Amino acid sequence: MAELTNLESKLAEVVGLAMAAQDATKKVAGLARKEKARGIVSELERMRREAKEAERRGTAVAGSLDGKKTAVLEKAREVKKKAGEMLQDYLDESADALDGLEFLTMAEAGEVGHWEILGALNRRARDAKVRELVSWGLPIQKRHLRDVRTASLELARAEDPHEPAE
Repeated sequence: MAELTNLESKLAEVVGLAMAAQDATKKVAGLARKEKARGIVSELERMRREAKEAERRGTAVAGSLDGKKTAVLEKAREVKKKAGEMLQDYLDESADALDGLEFLTMAEAGEVGHWEILGALNRRARDAKVRELVSWGLPIQKRHLRDVRTASLELARAEDPHEPAE
């Protein structure tokens, strides 16, 4: 595998997290669907589509790197695998939609951080394709974080605080 620069490595992480986000939003949408939280389901489906587009765009940027696309995508798959393991650990059989949204809050905060770091690294690297990717993706990631926080608080307010936890 080709050696990656810090910028290329962070690009791989962003792509891997976008891959993982597709699985996570699908899982949490299923939990929300069971609870008939239709508005949340539609939001999660939109987030999944945007994660797929982030993966596509990030992969295209990786393809523009001289001989590094394979290495970037290998690292991206490693990141996806690790994130998937975290998802499985956090959302066990007893998980509900609120648990799912709490997980997504952590995941989206991490994604925002990764996108911001990619942008910071690129300020010195000055790669036009990375700059374009970050300009497109960072506002979307910030919206995703805001939206999952809003949805989780909505579900939390609907719960009885005195009811026994499952």
